[in-house]
Amino acid sequence: MYTAQQHYIDGQWVEPIGGRRFETIDPATEEPSGVVQLGSADDVDAAATAARKAFGSFSRTSRKERIELLESVIEAYAKRKDDLAEAITAEIGAPVTLARKLHASIGHIHLAIALKVLREFEFSKKRGASEIRFEPIGVCGLITPWNWPINQLAAKVAPALATGCTTVLKPSELSPYSAQIFAEVIEDAGVAPGVFNLVHGDGPTVGAAISRHPEIDMVSFTGSTNAGIEVAKAAAPTVKRVHQELGGKSANIILPDADVAKVAGDGFRAMVGNAGQSCNAPTRMFVPREKKQEALEALKQTAHALSVGAPASDPDYGPVVSAAQYQKIQDLIERGIGEGATLLTGGPGRPEGLNRGYFVRPTIFSDVTNDMTIAREEIFGPVLCVLEYDDLDEAIEVANDMPYGLAAYIQGKDEAVIADVASRLRAGQILINNPHPDGMAPFGGYKQSGNGREWGDFGFEAFLEVKALLGFSNPSQEKG
Repeated sequence: MYTAQQHYIDGQWVEPIGGRRFETIDPATEEPSGVVQLGSADDVDAAATAARKAFGSFSRTSRKERIELLESVIEAYAKRKDDLAEAITAEIGAPVTLARKLHASIGHIHLAIALKVLREFEFSKKRGASEIRFEPIGVCGLITPWNWPINQLAAKVAPALATGCTTVLKPSELSPYSAQIFAEVIEDAGVAPGVFNLVHGDGPTVGAAISRHPEIDMVSFTGSTNAGIEVAKAAAPTVKRVHQELGGKSANIILPDADVAKVAGDGFRAMVGNAGQSCNAPTRMFVPREKKQEALEALKQTAHALSVGAPASDPDYGPVVSAAQYQKIQDLIERGIGEGATLLTGGPGRPEGLNRGYFVRPTIFSDVTNDMTIAREEIFGPVLCVLEYDDLDEAIEVANDMPYGLAAYIQGKDEAVIADVASRLRAGQILINNPHPDGMAPFGGYKQSGNGREWGDFGFEAFLEVKALLGFSNPSQEKG
């Protein structure tokens, strides 16, 4: 059993001022996995006050000092990777290998990338007769989700530390233990009091308090589009910067010259990773009409070959995160059937042999049209929609006919055609023929998928203000 009954504020583990007790549930067993004490607006105020106090000195640290700090955090993080993996498995039901090799490892990657960028980043530039400086924006409120808990946490904390900002973090109440371990990493690394603060809580209480707090200068939020709208509304009266990575419903366009059977199967496997709980998952597959049957047969074979089960058995994917998420997915599957989509495989209920846990059958719908609910809503589970097209103009038009624009995928051979399709898709990241991940590539979306970008040097921009010095003849005394 895990416990997270204290918050980390001003370099101390402290009892919450307010809030309530929240019991977390292991999604694989439906049994309690631990207890977290959620905070209140008063706890946010204490954390923001500490962060504001620390900002005065931390914002003036040199590049060298912050490089040494990140090196210490990376060293402390490496010692806790196994603990982080175990916590993430308990929190969200991630299979053990996925938790260890991807979930826990990606936090280390974000820290290492921030360190690399920091070594090279230009915090001051000459432009004509003026000097342009990039300075830390201030106190940053970081609100992170449960689906990739350490990924999104590290993608925000690492550039914040690197640029000289101080932070108030609110992780999801469904994944508090990995965040607790990360706070222990920060403590072990010797980060100064007040630079990093952790307040557990839910969105309507602690998330809202962070968004509206006058001492918080920017909010970086990852979560649903609806929740992102509420964050922006709460932040508006204080005119703080709001950086958002929100929902997605990513198109995967299979071009006519692709090996349809192979890329269709690969696309479904990519989609169901993390039980389909990824905002950039390729959940809408576009196939040429004349190759529909070939694609559907490959998809069916792939679905039947997938293993679903307890995380300790290292299946292809485990449970979804909660009873509420499970029920949402079941409702949308039923709605897809009711609206006339053809259920190729899967469907309502748990996979055979699983009587407990929030396990969802690998589900594929064909004959999906773009007006159906399952084609437009983010299901956030192992459910694929297959749409057919007659020509690429049609495929691109339908792919773009969506309020989201986080990512899109293209499978094909003709590079000229791929380049043309990529230029016409309205999405922040285009993944071509299943590329290797690139932690330096900017991540973020068009339209209602958010604003701003994370990862690499683009991830620094959200945490920096721009200052112009006109008529200043002295050379820059860059602190960085």
